[in-house]
Amino acid sequence: DNDTEKARSELIIAPLLIEIRELFNRKVSLFSGREFNVDATQRLNGFCDYIVSASEFTLEIEAPVITIVEAKNESTNAGLGQCIAEMVAAQRFNQARDKTIPNIYGVVTTGRVWRFLKLSAQTVAIDNEELVIENEEDSSISKILAILSEPIKGFNCA
Repeated sequence: DNDTEKARSELIIAPLLIEIRELFNRKVSLFSGREFNVDATQRLNGFCDYIVSASEFTLEIEAPVITIVEAKNESTNAGLGQCIAEMVAAQRFNQARDKTIPNIYGVVTTGRVWRFLKLSAQTVAIDNEELVIENEEDSSISKILAILSEPIKGFNCA
């Protein structure tokens, strides 16, 4: 149900991504529920739940796009295919703007359960371990923030 998915993402996912933006002095931008049409002929078009870009500008999505976050209700497995397609779209988006980067990162999350992916060239690595947030003090939150911060450190955003 989309309403539940949206509420969950606004209450749990968005605050973590906003925290990342603050950690990097707003040198990264965060887009929520934006249309990301890269190549309709390859079906690389549609809406992304969240996009993180290594650009300060927040009016439109700019390259390089570094992380895609897909929110799902039921399980992280349900969002893997969609997230991978969005990661490929991000890779092509960056290439078309001469801002190719070695890796595109992806996250599929229910808000409570988080799974991480990495696209390098033509290869996708899917982390077997899921991180689970049990409560507000859970140590998984700091791990999730650390993982989300890692790709940004390669850019002059700190």
